[in-house]
Amino acid sequence: MGKGRGWGDSVSEGTPTPRHAPGVVKRARRLRNEMTVSERVLWKALRALDLHVRRQAPIGRYVVDFVHHASRLVIEVDSGRHDHPEAQLHDAARDAWLASQGYRVMRVRDGEAFGNPYLVAERVLAEIQQSPHPNPSPSRGRALR
Repeated sequence: MGKGRGWGDSVSEGTPTPRHAPGVVKRARRLRNEMTVSERVLWKALRALDLHVRRQAPIGRYVVDFVHHASRLVIEVDSGRHDHPEAQLHDAARDAWLASQGYRVMRVRDGEAFGNPYLVAERVLAEIQQSPHPNPSPSRGRALR
């Protein structure tokens, strides 16, 4: 077969390195199956608004709870463990790395995601709509969701 034909996972010279750290995709798949109740409830609300949000998505070496790639918005559902100083340091370093990659991080308490998922989803939608789109070309009649 000639160059550029067929399909598969072959790696050729000049192929860029993978976008994700080794093992992170497998971890993301596992986390999708182990979502917290708050994450599941918020996921349902985000889908009800037809937002194109990915859940438990790998970005670099991290797995984020939710991401809207078009607006570069990450949504994190934080439990009480995020109140501990060590977790706060980890979150700050992670947020800084995500910011260096062009992402904004929106943090939501798990109680809020569980208790008011549609309100949180509306806030996410508002954040998506106010963010500048990286490609200002027409959306063919579709709203940025």
